[in-house]
Amino acid sequence: MKRYSGEGALLLTTLLWSATFVIIKESLVSVSPVVFVSLRFAIASLILSPFIIKAFKKIDRELLMTGLFLSLFFFAGFATQTIGLKYTTATKSGFITGTFILFTPLFQYLIEKKLPKKENIYGIILIVTGLLFLSSKGNTFFNIFTELGGGFNIGDFLTLLSAISFALYLVYLDVVTKKYDYMPLVYMQILFTAVLGIVCAIFLSIIGFEQIKLSFNNQLLFAFFYTSIFATIITTYLQTRYQKTVTPTKAGIIFSFEPLLAALFAFFILDERISSFGYIGGAFIFSGLIITEILGNRNSKVKNGS
Repeated sequence: MKRYSGEGALLLTTLLWSATFVIIKESLVSVSPVVFVSLRFAIASLILSPFIIKAFKKIDRELLMTGLFLSLFFFAGFATQTIGLKYTTATKSGFITGTFILFTPLFQYLIEKKLPKKENIYGIILIVTGLLFLSSKGNTFFNIFTELGGGFNIGDFLTLLSAISFALYLVYLDVVTKKYDYMPLVYMQILFTAVLGIVCAIFLSIIGFEQIKLSFNNQLLFAFFYTSIFATIITTYLQTRYQKTVTPTKAGIIFSFEPLLAALFAFFILDERISSFGYIGGAFIFSGLIITEILGNRNSKVKNGS
């Protein structure tokens, strides 16, 4: 039951995350990307502060440095993803973000020396195939590969960097949550990301890459409300608490639902269209999760002698 509660928590996290692509995409008309990231996490840290006072006593120098180290990947993932959204579509951003499942097993092997189980590999193959179909605008098998690589821009590249950052974060999170209390880590990740966002926004403004822009309206206020509470506090809490009950590779497979759900939100809200291959891709992704679960449970029963 503990394992299933962990997987359920990560599925809920995926659902909450998937809506952010559309919400943030619409908000970037009124605010510059890194400013949005910094304010999103600053609001979240302020809201969370009264509930985290007791956990402050548990924060020592080692835990502080661990939280800062983890936050570097956390911030890099959100910053590059948000900047990338300015230059690409919400649908495509969701697809490319989903490729972090390619990097998770690699980093898990390099960092934790853990080889992914064969059922995880089967699931990854199906999910990668699904992402290939989902990210193609073609409607025939003759143009799937040409359409897949067409129009790759700076936004897509930054989103790919985001996927790499999130994969590293996922693996290191698996390492540190087994050593430390999750509540101080939740707060430090949110707080440090806000601070890093402010520093980064100022730096990008100085070098002329991105000018600081902020114009409040109802849409932007809702975006801050949703992303700071639901897509930051709740999701970071769920992921940090329950990540240790699920392997990083399986967590990556669960999170692979994000591009599919993001595409659905983009379709209904922004009227962004996906090709007929998108439906095939969704079926592959769902099959990858189911097969991983079935084989994983079967192998566990064999090992337990049941």
